[in-house]
Amino acid sequence: MLGINYLAVVVATVVAFVGSAVWYMVFGKQRTALSSAAASQTRPSPRMVLIELVRTLVLAAILSGLVARLGIADWSGAVGLALALWIGFPVILLSGSVMYENVPWKLAAIHAGDWLVKLLIITLILSLWH
Repeated sequence: MLGINYLAVVVATVVAFVGSAVWYMVFGKQRTALSSAAASQTRPSPRMVLIELVRTLVLAAILSGLVARLGIADWSGAVGLALALWIGFPVILLSGSVMYENVPWKLAAIHAGDWLVKLLIITLILSLWH
């Protein structure tokens, strides 16, 4: 793809993956208390870690295309895009899981916070790395 910095995509993937891991370390006890799935896991398997890394890479690649096509090259544009995507997708999807699937709102908020961290990290790196 034209205008895509592949090294920036890889770096954004790794930094967002680490940021997400830190997020869940900080909120791990609360997540475990709210989620039976989290309570049954002591530590993610290597397979799950690899899958999450690939998911984050796909997200970074897609965001790279958006950033390039929109011509975002400063922090304010990156933050604006990240916030718009965060509200438009994870917040809307997670609020639906709260309303229709009885997911605890605190658990949804933990996941929404993780998405905000990922989107901010990735869009900032991709927008500012020329």
